[in-house]
Amino acid sequence: MYDDDVRVALERHWAASDANDFATEHEIYRQDAILEYPQSGERIRGRHNIQASRTAQPNSKRFTVRRIQGGGGLWISELILTYDAQPYYVVSIMEFEGTEVVRETQYFGDPFEPGPSRAQWVEPIA
Repeated sequence: MYDDDVRVALERHWAASDANDFATEHEIYRQDAILEYPQSGERIRGRHNIQASRTAQPNSKRFTVRRIQGGGGLWISELILTYDAQPYYVVSIMEFEGTEVVRETQYFGDPFEPGPSRAQWVEPIA
């Protein structure tokens, strides 16, 4: 039952993120949660600061969830995050205690053109 509760909380979180519903989006975080962006070297401490940093972000953004997997205290979401019509591929790793996030790490990747050397073995992902 615990995993089902976390999955529901994650689905609600990402739907709220996509709708720019900042209050609902941040209910999933424990008060002392930590958010890290390793690629930019940033760490944000506390649910209030995480929410404030996202609320201040000026770009138009949309979230498309590709996959959510996990169990127990570790869950991974694969997303396409679109900032001002530019897609970024995101992996969000969330560590839970109960049904609250205590730590999240997000990795971002830019799209790139497929390599011609492997064309005969690939199929496009929609």
